[in-house]
Amino acid sequence: MYKIGTTLLTAGLLAGMLSIVQVRAAPITNNNDPAFGRNGQVQIVASIAAPDPSGVAVVDGRLFLTFPKHDGDHTGPVLAEWKDGRLIPFPSAAFSASSDGAPQSHLISPHGLTTDTQGNLWVIDDGKVKGQPIPAGGAKVVGINPATGQIIANVPLTNALLPQSHMNDLRVDLTHGAKGMAYVTDSSFDGHPALVVLDLATGQQRRVLENTVSVLPDAGYQTVLDGRVLHYDPAHPTFPAGGADGITLSVDSGRVYYAPLASRRLYSLPTDKLADFNVSSAQLASLVVDEGEKGAADGLATDAWNRIYTTAADHDAVFRRNPDGTFDLIASDPRFVWPDGIFADQHAVYVVLGQWSRLPRLHNGVDMRKAPFLVARIPITAPPAH
Repeated sequence: MYKIGTTLLTAGLLAGMLSIVQVRAAPITNNNDPAFGRNGQVQIVASIAAPDPSGVAVVDGRLFLTFPKHDGDHTGPVLAEWKDGRLIPFPSAAFSASSDGAPQSHLISPHGLTTDTQGNLWVIDDGKVKGQPIPAGGAKVVGINPATGQIIANVPLTNALLPQSHMNDLRVDLTHGAKGMAYVTDSSFDGHPALVVLDLATGQQRRVLENTVSVLPDAGYQTVLDGRVLHYDPAHPTFPAGGADGITLSVDSGRVYYAPLASRRLYSLPTDKLADFNVSSAQLASLVVDEGEKGAADGLATDAWNRIYTTAADHDAVFRRNPDGTFDLIASDPRFVWPDGIFADQHAVYVVLGQWSRLPRLHNGVDMRKAPFLVARIPITAPPAH
């Protein structure tokens, strides 16, 4: 049984709300500067010839990006810092730009990227290179001190991993477990999505909520991309779709929020139950709260004021869900082609413009993506005082 949060919004109500929403970032009009978007202030902070980035995180003004390989192999670093207009392998070329050594000794195909409350970087490596099986030790959660480059954790996924898992994104909760807990979305390449819970101190791990509503795509899901009306069809995919994908934590790490990729619903769970391995998956399913409509979203991120940012590929936009459940459109721009990874701090929201809806597998083998690949920054401010 799924509880319905008091902030649940119907699809019709959200559509009406978004049609009249006031953009809190000052809208830019009649401005010929290409650094500004159609709505809201949009600053392009990275323009990358290749490869296509996915995850994003910012620490002390330093921009970090991931470059996964599950949709195609490529040369160059899979985790890098964007500095002085170029990609610098991070924390080292041996760890992030090499395919030599045991699978656990280096990054293979990192996807989601985040920080914890102490400012450390965390990455989920799905271990998948297109056309190859996931090797033992390839899928792992890695923590890195960004100041020193020291690897502070490297925990492989074992019994929580399936042969066709797609470990997509993660958040790290330092309020539970001796060294914290990682919550990972397994979007799955073959229709078995789930949440994965990992104790970073012990390596204990498990899959939860598999085959339950909150991690599955919505039947009949429809979207509009590049002017095409598209329907979710796993047998004939025409756009990126699947199960549990975006994930974020509340500011106090008391709740985890997550959403399937082909769904417009937002769900949440209390982390004290999710982190407790004595609470069964069935019990967790009974504790899931349907937080209501959130639009189409790939990435999710939380700012310092507990506002949740959602990417919206069908609007070329980024939305913001306020703590009371209302939404703001903070930026829309024609360059926002499938906004993917997203990161928020007290100054700005950063979003990767992944163009994943233009992958060859979705267009009869033709790669419709167009370089350069962009990372945008959208300034934000504190909410008005009440």
